Amino acid sequence: MPLAGSYRRLTSIAPPGVVPGVVRTVGPVTTAMGIRVAADLVDRWRDWFAPQLQPFSTRRLEGAALAVGRPAEPTLEIRDTFHVYSDGGWTWLEEAEFSNLDLGTRRRLLRGRAATGRLGDLPVHARPFAASQRTDSRIVWWPPLLRRVGYQPLLSYVENGLPPSGHREVTAAVWRRARRLLPGSAGLAGRFPASSGPNCFGNVLAAAGAGDGSEWVQREAFEDWLTACTEPVRGTSRDHLPGVVLVWRDHDGLVEHAAVTIGEGYALDKPSQGWFSPHLVWTVQQTIAASRYRGVVLSRHLITG
Repeated sequence: MPLAGSYRRLTSIAPPGVVPGVVRTVGPVTTAMGIRVAADLVDRWRDWFAPQLQPFSTRRLEGAALAVGRPAEPTLEIRDTFHVYSDGGWTWLEEAEFSNLDLGTRRRLLRGRAATGRLGDLPVHARPFAASQRTDSRIVWWPPLLRRVGYQPLLSYVENGLPPSGHREVTAAVWRRARRLLPGSAGLAGRFPASSGPNCFGNVLAAAGAGDGSEWVQREAFEDWLTACTEPVRGTSRDHLPGVVLVWRDHDGLVEHAAVTIGEGYALDKPSQGWFSPHLVWTVQQTIAASRYRGVVLSRHLITG
């Protein structure tokens, strides 16, 4: 299982009336989740989303089928793309190796697999490119296929049905008022990380001037900062102010996720440590809705600096 604060791949949580982020390309710059992404970063995304050697779970294989593929050590980015969070039960295959497997084995390898497409999700004009490589309706995004159909599958994976970042809606006056408690917040907002690693705890600390947002901050370090630099508060009456740290804990009281308000009803959040997870601005209501999970309890802490 992933560590706390490290991976919270969200499903569609856009509230009623909120349209998920629009993906578009303007010249050399791509826009995803309302955030401009340089072409060189999109190229790295492509390699993490559709690598030449890909992982497949073997938990549904039996007998001789368990011998297919080979072991490999994933990068953090590929681990996040395909949810490779256990040491055992995975095999790695290249395109030709996968294509040569019998249909039943391919079906079992693809059942419930992350970052796997479906033919019906492609635009009509792109479907012929993938039709010959599908397993039933499912598609493995091998590099040659992704080049033929275009980057929309990659960008749809990044978007994941989530609402776009609202950092451009935040006025300069709001950022100025936030600066005293959150000197790093404006510089973080509306930015994708250069790789996997930076997580929600690091996002909050960097916003508060206690880091640069490039690190995977562990639970213990975040708890130390929370104790030293904040005080518990109750209720929603301060949610419109900057500096309210939203903290989600599990039933054992262990911190699982965190975000911080920046003022005027907005919050700065980083939903996961994945390469696809930006430092984004949502309303406080959207931020809370995104982390509403059974058994997880929200508390609030006001930065006292």
